[in-house]
Amino acid sequence: MSKSSAGPRLPRAKGIDMATYYSPSDCAKRARHLILSEFNQKIVDEFISILGMREEFEKHHVPIPNKVVLYGPPGTGKTLTAFYMANILELPLVLVRLDAIIHSHLGETGSNIRKIFDYAGMFPCVLFLDEFDAIARTRDNNDEVKEMARAVNTLLQCLDDFGDKSIIMAATNLEKDLDQAIWRRFDTKMTYSLPDYGKRQQYIGILIGEFQCDEAAVTEVGEQLEGCSFADIEQIILKAKRKAIIERQPLQRRHIQDACDEYKPAVVNNFLT
Repeated sequence: MSKSSAGPRLPRAKGIDMATYYSPSDCAKRARHLILSEFNQKIVDEFISILGMREEFEKHHVPIPNKVVLYGPPGTGKTLTAFYMANILELPLVLVRLDAIIHSHLGETGSNIRKIFDYAGMFPCVLFLDEFDAIARTRDNNDEVKEMARAVNTLLQCLDDFGDKSIIMAATNLEKDLDQAIWRRFDTKMTYSLPDYGKRQQYIGILIGEFQCDEAAVTEVGEQLEGCSFADIEQIILKAKRKAIIERQPLQRRHIQDACDEYKPAVVNNFLT
């Protein structure tokens, strides 16, 4: 099992090598650039408040929510939200890409799912299941119907048996393909979208920080990167900053233009033309 360089020493489980572990402090470093919509921030704040009132909710026999599904386009902050949650709750993050545990041998995928959940049940953590739709897709839409149906059934059972001392977060870009039984298991749902102009400007400002730059070029970038994700914007700005550093110059329009030309984001409307 892989572990982040800054991660703590965590319990080992025999045969588990499909996850990556991050300490709360490591999660804080990764989540420092997270920008949430007001709606998602409200969901996160309420979720954390409930977890801090466990005894009161138990007194009223109201279940504690601990399953969150995050859906939306790639690069919009789903993974960073999991890091953010782990940092706030001061829990390690266990990150698993479900597309990596699919096995060609009969029954092996289900066995891998059980190993992951058994491991995450050994200590309080945030279990983050990325590429969730790789296994959680509706059982009617798989070529290998019987095998994948068994895997979905195993996943359902593991979700039902998972205690409330840890958090399960699952991310997908294809929420409409999720099996409805899986969808119903999640008590909290967060939707993500591409950033609007205000969010783009906010994120660009965070990425640039104290770096000397041409303010007019930065404003223009925010206007022209419509359709880009946060991940696209980050790669473009970091690439532009590297060019400026090499030249020992403030960040300028041409640095951003060259960075965009090299990165080739999937969707850019008339960038700096």
